[in-house]
Amino acid sequence: MTPFTPDITSTRGAGLTREVAQFVIDSKYEAIPENVITLGKKSILDGIGLALAGSVADSGVLVQKYLRSQGLASGSATVIGTDLKVPERFAAFANGVGIHADDYDDTQLAVGADRVYGLLTHPTAPALPPALAIAESGDLSGKELMLAYHLGVEVECKIAEAISPRHYQHGFHTTATVGTLAAAVAAGKLRALDLERMLCALGIAASQAAGLRENFGTMTKPFHAGRAAESGVGAADLARLGWTATDKILESPRGFFQAHGGGYDLDSIRGKLGNPWTFAWPGVSIKPHPCGSLTHPGMTKMLELVLANDLRPEQVERINVGTNHNMPNALIHHRPTTSLQGKFSMEFCIAILLLERRAGLAEFTDERVNRPDVRSVIEKINFHVHPGAEAAGYDKMTTIIEIRCKDGRTISGRADFGKGSPSNPMSYDEVAAKFRDCAAFAGWPGAKAGAIVEIVASLERLENVKRLTKLLQ
Repeated sequence: MTPFTPDITSTRGAGLTREVAQFVIDSKYEAIPENVITLGKKSILDGIGLALAGSVADSGVLVQKYLRSQGLASGSATVIGTDLKVPERFAAFANGVGIHADDYDDTQLAVGADRVYGLLTHPTAPALPPALAIAESGDLSGKELMLAYHLGVEVECKIAEAISPRHYQHGFHTTATVGTLAAAVAAGKLRALDLERMLCALGIAASQAAGLRENFGTMTKPFHAGRAAESGVGAADLARLGWTATDKILESPRGFFQAHGGGYDLDSIRGKLGNPWTFAWPGVSIKPHPCGSLTHPGMTKMLELVLANDLRPEQVERINVGTNHNMPNALIHHRPTTSLQGKFSMEFCIAILLLERRAGLAEFTDERVNRPDVRSVIEKINFHVHPGAEAAGYDKMTTIIEIRCKDGRTISGRADFGKGSPSNPMSYDEVAAKFRDCAAFAGWPGAKAGAIVEIVASLERLENVKRLTKLLQ
């Protein structure tokens, strides 16, 4: 991979935005490989389940209250987990917030060793909601829904891979920024935009791309995903009406890549769209725990060590958790006091596994975070930068755990990726089990949940997406 060159006078990327738009316009469902379709179904089912769980989160309740207060409780698109039908852009907003509310959604893996953490964005949260809302309103098929979703994810991931790592390191939240472009692609495909209109949609979307990582651990993080999903729909709809924008928003010296990242690696995107599809390689991870992805390798290894050695909290004197220097830059809550902060606390995630031997939706509550025994274990955890993890490269989330026991034993382990990654994937049945857990958390009937699992498994045979969305109300 060629290192990115922050040269604002370079014309090397001329025509890149047009190449992206042309890929979207030309792509047909039949061109998507079967294994990519299969992998995408897992993420679609996962996203729907997370929107169900997110509908009962504090942020979900506030979103519903907000939509009603604005007189938006009438429309053709479903707010998942509620009886609300609203205009498409607002359904995309609500469902984007819902999918990301518990920080339980899928994550992109990166290719380059300089790419931050080995993950760059949460692809489904901004891409699925606009596709689902427009497909429902337009009586479109499962194939049409999946095509728009896959195109949104593919463009999102390739743009995220290409932009300079500085974009994320200096505070932008890629799900919010690049996700806006993903949503515009998904919406634009279903709106049947021509090439010039698609270029305008991308230009409009890029000017709305925003979201700062300082808001991690608050409701504003899932707001990022919802706003990206909504903005993409608005961009596509304005473009369809004739709204104008530049046709070179990605590569221009004053465009997205330069303004948001200070440069980009053209070789990571030129000729790479669908070649291969990101779902096929390097892949997308699905989370087994509702917290920041950076905690997952350590959590996978910690749970393995706890169970293999039958460890109890009273046996442990000290736990050292070592990572590369970028990871503490995102896992910023070392002494969390809320469940949202706990999702971005390596210390809490490790502590709760030692105490409960699981970390699901029920474990991430304000009450659990503030429980005295949890806080006591947190004080035993040293989260630090480890030379071995640093040397492994940022394309991995290498986590090195060392548990020092009071009886003199030292138990240790290392993981580059966690359960749910392409190297240790979740099966459709495992994702379905996670989905049912999310549905139960939202108080959803088991029969409805089972029917949704079956429909998504054969989504390509669904003639009208309304058959699916009726089960989500």
